[in-house]
Amino acid sequence: MKRLMLNGPGSLEWDKVDEPTLTGPDQALVRPVALATCDIDPAVLRGAFPLAGPYPFGHEGVVEVVSIGEQVRTVAVGDLVVVPFQISCGECAPCRQGRTGNCASHPMMSTFGLGPMGGLHWGGLWADLALIPHADAMLVPLPAGVAPAAVASASDNIPDAYRAVGPQLAARPGAEVLVVGGSGARSIGLYAAGLAVALGSDRVVYLDDSPERLGIAAAMGAEAIEGEANARVGRFPITVEADGGAKALRAAIEATAVDGWCTSVSVQLNDVALPLLGMYTRCCTFHTGRAHVRPAIPLVLELVAAGRFDPSLVTTATVPWEDAIDALLEGPIKLVAVR
Repeated sequence: MKRLMLNGPGSLEWDKVDEPTLTGPDQALVRPVALATCDIDPAVLRGAFPLAGPYPFGHEGVVEVVSIGEQVRTVAVGDLVVVPFQISCGECAPCRQGRTGNCASHPMMSTFGLGPMGGLHWGGLWADLALIPHADAMLVPLPAGVAPAAVASASDNIPDAYRAVGPQLAARPGAEVLVVGGSGARSIGLYAAGLAVALGSDRVVYLDDSPERLGIAAAMGAEAIEGEANARVGRFPITVEADGGAKALRAAIEATAVDGWCTSVSVQLNDVALPLLGMYTRCCTFHTGRAHVRPAIPLVLELVAAGRFDPSLVTTATVPWEDAIDALLEGPIKLVAVR
């Protein structure tokens, strides 16, 4: 079969390997039908993120089940399903508590398609076939009527955005939301804005200096404001930092209101000095870290199926599978490859 290999910055190629086979009764073999880029991928391809190849590429997508082990009960051959990018058993204490990104049954950060950081033996999803462990715990069936290409990022980036606004709006219905957008977690910030609108925020402000991203945010129902990351646009009960820079992180924290929540969905590669006295004074809750995506996937799929949230608005390029390499190197906001 063919799989996509990342050999280094700006270097991708298809290579041929033996097809995977079922080796356990709880596993499934799947055929990818719609694959998406993660926000980290463009940085990796530019050499701006320390995750050099070679390794099998890709960790976001919707797949078709082609074979299942004898113990698999929740999916059947022919089903279309979302694959969480993190490996989780569903049975250990962290998994039962919803902390599926830190499954105790596997080494820390076990994921598809992130090379040595996630474990090379898991492989990538940009391949003719992929082997899924713990199929019952991991695979999430696609609701009827939902197009695979629309939710190809439900493996990672969409639930990553959900964790920044969903629980907060459930605790404080209607709360206003600020998303400090940017190039670091560019699609996650846009998804967060759209999800906040879908979940009933009274006002969703999206701040960015990119006309393209501002246009997408407006199309999703947010109030799009053009400006630098540290532009003062008020204080908000819920803030999201999606730029990746120190200036944006501090600005999002400073914009968080009394008893508010600030979530950083970007990856900060350098230490950032935080305004701790102000955070303490305002009782600001700050969270950063990898999202535990598996529990949120059904929730975002329900919003899509109900017509309340349209993640396809964030997709800026859709290409056939065979054109994936050229499209990946162009680095659109969100690329989806279909077959």
